[in-house]
Order: sequence, then C-alpha cells, then structure tokens
Amino acid sequence: MRNLEVTEITHEEMEALRLCEVEELTQTECAKKMKTSQSTIQRILNTAHKKIADALINGKAVKIIKE
Repeated sequence: MRNLEVTEITHEEMEALRLCEVEELTQTECAKKMKTSQSTIQRILNTAHKKIADALINGKAVKIIKE
C-alpha cells in the first residue's frame, strides 16, 4: 500500500457518493440532505466518479480528506 499513488476524495464527495449510490437517494434528495443545489451535487458526483474510476483503473489508493 505504501508504494501506491494516492487519489484524494473529499469528505463532501464521499458523502454525496454514499447518499446517491449506497442509500440510493435521488440527486435532489441528496442535495436537500447536504443543504446544497442539485446542480452542485451533480458536479460533486461527477468529480468523485472520475476520481474513483481513476483509482480503480490505475491501481491507486483512495484517501478521504477533510476539506
């Protein structure tokens, strides 16, 4: 693990993924829980999906950071 490149995911990105993917909430429901707009959730999810895909495809570790 120590030699892997790291992809950093923010706590906000992780929470959006959890709500929309694990809890299966709509983006609108997710936005209400996170007290933001649906378009912001869409942007956050897009960024998070790209980071997770990069980590999986390129064998990187994922680090959750506070922002």
